[in-house]
Amino acid sequence: NVIAAIPSIIAALIVIGIGYAVGGITGKAVNKLVEITGLEKAFDQTDAGKAFRKAGIDLSNFVGSLVKAYIIVISISIALQLLQIGEPTLSYILAIADYLPRLVGGILLLSLGLVLVEFLATYVRQILLPVFPEKHKELVDMLRNLLLIGLVAIVLSIALQMMLFTGEFVFSLIIGFVIIGVGISLGDTIVTSIVEDHEEFKPVAGYAKFVLYSIFMLVGVAGIFSNFPGTEQVIANLAWGLAIAMGIMLVPIMYKLSKKMVAEAK
Repeated sequence: NVIAAIPSIIAALIVIGIGYAVGGITGKAVNKLVEITGLEKAFDQTDAGKAFRKAGIDLSNFVGSLVKAYIIVISISIALQLLQIGEPTLSYILAIADYLPRLVGGILLLSLGLVLVEFLATYVRQILLPVFPEKHKELVDMLRNLLLIGLVAIVLSIALQMMLFTGEFVFSLIIGFVIIGVGISLGDTIVTSIVEDHEEFKPVAGYAKFVLYSIFMLVGVAGIFSNFPGTEQVIANLAWGLAIAMGIMLVPIMYKLSKKMVAEAK
């Protein structure tokens, strides 16, 4: 049996060797391509690019390494299928071999997608800045954040589907993430805009943000756990408790504002 398997083992090793060589060449080519096109310089100007640099990660090397890994994984997948292994081990190996390219491809798509999403959102922000007045700059940031959140959700959804991470819970998780992200962005922008136009609301700005954040957090969590039985009542109780707590916290704030308004009226 061992002697009979030698040709398939040699063939598998050759395939892996070829995959490693092709992956190395392709990875270096992609590395150079990212540098030549100027994509790396543009990415370095974004928040994600600065974070990459701070962590010591070079975009071109990162992308090239991912491409190299993807090709090597494909070669390993093909090599495993060449091995003459009996059942049921063969079925498990073939299943792993079929899934490995999906896993690495999903990681590659997620990594590159997030990089491009950050770049695109920042680019759109630069286009919109001259359109809005200077005092409404926060609206541009809000639009940029909303676009970023939406695109991240799309990339995440596609990558998870590629990796076969599907189902109602995954969809609910993404929806909850989007709701929370959008809520925080909207809440911050709305409160900041109101305070800039009406200074008298500045003392309650922090409370207003807390209320808006809490509402969207609660809605997002409800969306995430909506598929779990029995969670509706728990979330409803939390909502009532949160509403009562906010009402109690609002009493001294309203008293302070009323006192200030009376003093100004005199």
